Amino acid sequence: MAGIPICLPVCIECGTHDNPCRCKVVGPTLGFVACCLAAIVEWPVGAVIWCFNRKKGSEIMGQPATKVNATVSRCIPF
Repeated sequence: MAGIPICLPVCIECGTHDNPCRCKVVGPTLGFVACCLAAIVEWPVGAVIWCFNRKKGSEIMGQPATKVNATVSRCIPF
């Protein structure tokens, strides 16, 4: 594992009033990672449910971006 570089995107949110420096790096970056992990599970499940109930399936597939990312990003103020 030492020879394999891990490239994670770094998300920066400037202009926030959550902390004195007015920039957030850790919260948005962890929010993006949590969104990707939730999407791995929720998108296939949402696709199967979408075949039977389109409204509920679309709601499940949109949850990583609308709820998971925002919740994690808001929880960490730096």
